[in-house]
Amino acid sequence: MADKATEQSPVQLGSRLSASRVLTFAGAIIAFLIGSGFATGQEILQYFTAYGYWGVFGTGLLVLALMTYVVIEFFIVGQAKKFEKPSRIFHYYCGKYLGVFFDYFSILFVFLSFTVMVAGAGAVFEEHYGLSKYLGGIGLAVLVGASVWFGLSSLVDVIGKIGPVIVIVAIALGAMGIIRNPGGIAEGNALIPTLDLTQASSNWFMAGLSYVGFCMLWLAAFLTALGKTARSKKEAGAGGALGAVAFSVACIIVALGLLANIVQVAGTEIPMLVLARDISPVLASGISVMILAGIYTTAVPLLWTVSARFFPDKTPRFKYTTIALAVLGTAIGLAVPFSQMVNIVYVINGYVGVLLLVLMLVKTFTRIATRQKL
Repeated sequence: MADKATEQSPVQLGSRLSASRVLTFAGAIIAFLIGSGFATGQEILQYFTAYGYWGVFGTGLLVLALMTYVVIEFFIVGQAKKFEKPSRIFHYYCGKYLGVFFDYFSILFVFLSFTVMVAGAGAVFEEHYGLSKYLGGIGLAVLVGASVWFGLSSLVDVIGKIGPVIVIVAIALGAMGIIRNPGGIAEGNALIPTLDLTQASSNWFMAGLSYVGFCMLWLAAFLTALGKTARSKKEAGAGGALGAVAFSVACIIVALGLLANIVQVAGTEIPMLVLARDISPVLASGISVMILAGIYTTAVPLLWTVSARFFPDKTPRFKYTTIALAVLGTAIGLAVPFSQMVNIVYVINGYVGVLLLVLMLVKTFTRIATRQKL
């Protein structure tokens, strides 16, 4: 795809905009971000709802603005530069030495994020189905390992279609939580200080920065590689903007739904299932499948990103590395409770991601001020 695009003139390249491809790109971004943390509601509870109104709207709007910038920037730079290795995106923003640091640190974080997905799948099996968490975690690892075995093009086709469905269902569930108990939003906000909720940071603003930070470390290499397949900057920017905005709005709606039912969801591993059970046990079973699908759609590109950092996609060494990482990730993910995994892995790495955000902003402003072309 990229090779064909480069053979065309700049005018042709700049005018290309396919609605179906924009939707596919947006779907891939959404599906990548909707992992075990979002789909279960645990991530939204810790980063947004736990701070009341300030968390829902303050963190929500901060994430909306910064996430849109980050996604578009990664996408258009990937489309323009077409780096041989996606990890070169860190060198572009951070220079030689810090670039190397972020390169290796991001790979470690992405791998640890895969272990969070395993823990999330295990928690769903244990809390909802009453089955062993090992069955859920190992089952996910086997499915994800098999998916990554077939390479990036195959996984983008899959997750680009699943992502929008998951975000629509998540928004609907959050909206139902609000509609069924609209007065609960104000009551929940008043109760927040009295509840022992796990928070991502000491205040909503830092929680928002940390949230964007860890998402950036997830997205950097994946979006840089995906950006190479875009036929124009316009197409890359449109897909990135749509995906980022849709995801951020979904976070705000789900956070409001959890706030309206904060007494029921506080202290639970899978808050979204609590909302679903209040409506219907049958619905809860359906939502559990959606949550597992959300975990899968994020776990696949996470595992692919780590394997692709060391060996070319689809080669024998890439495939064997994928299997080895899946086994190791499963062992780690099933050793620590899911809510603790979210709080430790995402929060610590989120603050490192904030440094990357600052360096990105400096690079972008410098590029604009000096009128450099991508």
